[in-house]
Amino acid sequence: MQEACECCCTGKTKERDDKEFRDLMNRLKRIEGQVRGIEGMLENNAYCTDILTQVSAITSALNSFNKVLLANHMKTCVVDNIKEGNEEVIDELVCTLQKLMK
Repeated sequence: MQEACECCCTGKTKERDDKEFRDLMNRLKRIEGQVRGIEGMLENNAYCTDILTQVSAITSALNSFNKVLLANHMKTCVVDNIKEGNEEVIDELVCTLQKLMK
């Protein structure tokens, strides 16, 4: 199973409804803004712990993004695949969870 977890891109696609798409994009835009904020902090010689605090906030925001995306994935992609008889999606989910828990 370890070899199956090496690939980072399955080549699959998913059409998201407008609400899910907007929510995920808004989260990413906020994270992008936070990263730009840290760039500015570095350029302005901000104190190390202030930058570390902001990095921690970004990490939290990314974890939150992952939780929302994973929940959506399980409720849609995983459920739909199981209903269609494709139980390989469970191995894919386990592999994904292993990557997320590193």
